[in-house]
Amino acid sequence: MSDIISAPVAAINGFLAQMVDGTVGMGFGAFSASLLIAAGFYPATASAMIHVAKIFTGAFNGVAHLRLGNVRRRWLWPLAVPGMLGGATGAYLLASVIPGRAVRPYVALFLMGLGVLIVYRFRTGRALALEANGSGLPHRHKIPRPRLAALGFLAGFVDAVGGGGWGPVATPGLIVTGNSEPRKAVGTVNLAEVFVALAISVTFILTLGFAAVANPLTAGFLVGGLLAAIPAAWLCTRLPAHILGTLVGLALIGLNLRTILEVIFR
Repeated sequence: MSDIISAPVAAINGFLAQMVDGTVGMGFGAFSASLLIAAGFYPATASAMIHVAKIFTGAFNGVAHLRLGNVRRRWLWPLAVPGMLGGATGAYLLASVIPGRAVRPYVALFLMGLGVLIVYRFRTGRALALEANGSGLPHRHKIPRPRLAALGFLAGFVDAVGGGGWGPVATPGLIVTGNSEPRKAVGTVNLAEVFVALAISVTFILTLGFAAVANPLTAGFLVGGLLAAIPAAWLCTRLPAHILGTLVGLALIGLNLRTILEVIFR
């Protein structure tokens, strides 16, 4: 299956996905998982490869966000620790309990749903209104810890099962719950993602073996993502998020619609 997608193609995908993820807080995992699943990889293998790459790309991007002042420190650990637990749970279920071939069309359907969600959030104008704090409500920086924990666990679980989903769940959740600037939500979610990706990767390696991630495509995603990590953090406060968010959503819909149609008409 690695012959279908070459390492350079994975690197290009990693670069573009990280540019979007680092700018709008969502897209790297879901976009990359869609590419691998469309090429025939099992969901568990695809998710494992992507999360190993995300440890390193997320670290570069998260530190850049931290230095640029895009991280709300008081949200970080209450979000990240439950996210690690949810991610490890989802990774174990996907690798050991849920049959990969049987779940593939459902994961593709889920990822296509994420694409629809992303397009909806960035084309309704809601994200733009929040970006300007147009709701007229004061910023609520003190989100209750139980709410952060629930959001982190759900986002981590969805991320592991779908190969992506941490950003699409956690970023809008922080923006709406905390009525905060999107750049603060994006930066916090991206830095927390490093720890979630680490927990998911370790779980996959323990259940699937190291060979599942020792793949040139993993290196391709990693290298491409690293090249985009720092520029994406810089662009977070300078480019219109609704345009990039819409593009990644449409890409997700297109890639996963192809996979679903293949299952239906095979």
